[in-house]
Amino acid sequence: MNETLTLIRAGGAGAALGAFFFGGLWWTVRKGVSSPRLALWFFVSLLLRMSVVLAGFYFIGRGSWQRLVAGLFGFIIARFIVLRLTRTSDEHQSSQLKEIIHAP
Repeated sequence: MNETLTLIRAGGAGAALGAFFFGGLWWTVRKGVSSPRLALWFFVSLLLRMSVVLAGFYFIGRGSWQRLVAGLFGFIIARFIVLRLTRTSDEHQSSQLKEIIHAP
């Protein structure tokens, strides 16, 4: 029971790291494109996001591959959630249009 709770917490922490990483990436792309220093925005954002995520996975794992896998699973789930939440209405409509056009 205690190990299951630990794995659930590791998955939740991985999801939080994933939300930070991919949410930060989305924010960087939105803000960085209009900036005159595009490369600096992306480079600093990458360093910050990677540092936080690597440190987070270091603390999540603490020598247990099971906790690392649970954290990675949460991280990947967060990717899909952030992707879904940040999808613009134009992308959603165009994907529906493709389905209609390619329907048999």
